[in-house]
Amino acid sequence: MKYFFSFLLVLISISAKSQNRKIIEQIPIALPDSTIHAVEKVVPGIKSIIAMVNFYRITYSSDGLNVKGYLAIPKKKGSYPCIIYNRGGNKEFGKITDAGFLLRGLGELSSQGYIIVASQYRGNDGGEGKEEFGGKDINDVLNLIPVLSEVPKADTSRIGMFGWSRGGMMTYLALTKTTKIKAAVVGSGITDLTNLLESRPEFDEVYKDLIPGYADNKVRPLNERSAVQFAEKINKTTPILILQGTADWRVPTNQVLDLANRFYQIKQPFRFILYEGGEHSLIEHRSDYLIQTVNWFNTYLRDRKTWPSLETHGG
Repeated sequence: MKYFFSFLLVLISISAKSQNRKIIEQIPIALPDSTIHAVEKVVPGIKSIIAMVNFYRITYSSDGLNVKGYLAIPKKKGSYPCIIYNRGGNKEFGKITDAGFLLRGLGELSSQGYIIVASQYRGNDGGEGKEEFGGKDINDVLNLIPVLSEVPKADTSRIGMFGWSRGGMMTYLALTKTTKIKAAVVGSGITDLTNLLESRPEFDEVYKDLIPGYADNKVRPLNERSAVQFAEKINKTTPILILQGTADWRVPTNQVLDLANRFYQIKQPFRFILYEGGEHSLIEHRSDYLIQTVNWFNTYLRDRKTWPSLETHGG
């Protein structure tokens, strides 16, 4: 009987440890030739990238919900800095796909020596719950930090963040809630939800569907999600690279300029690159923005370089 209870305690202990794990499922991705050929038109070196990186679809726990995501890990032995990628869109629109993951440049970034993890946000791609367009679903981003602690090659003392479009909004929100992000990059990121509604009235339906309390008080929930309204709360030790095109109709450039001006006023460490004629995806400038992104993460994340003084100085 004594041995039976000892065995039972061991089983309970193992079960408890299993339940405390964040990664519930990790499935290797075998990219079909059709996907490789489609991506190859934009990313000529995709076959060499695939040879250097393992790709996975994951299910992880966030606030008790099973949430879907992606994971990329360099194949070579070593300890690697990590990047949390925040997707754009909402619900199934803009969700991460195998091809989309590669076209955004995340495979290229991982091949440069980074572990990449990304969320589809709750309720999307077969995940549980319902996203809130910058509400409680921000926890789906923050909960990727402990997810990384379960990835054997991950150096969790070096975590960066990369957001595109709506993912830019998620990045700015995350930077008000954690100091663990050493560097961030935002491409075509939403900074002002009221401005977005004025330029794209169809977003009223998106807000009604996804943002709790929006129908009762439109101003408060939009301001709570708009970086131009909470810029002072963003972590001052995280340098941010902002990428934006002048021909972006999805996220009007003027709202990004407003945030850049606010960052300048409050001395938030940032660099702003405005691409002439660049559309929302910056496809016309893909090679350059990837170079800028890799260099940014190499400098402030991989190499831990400190930010220069923002006080007026010089001869």
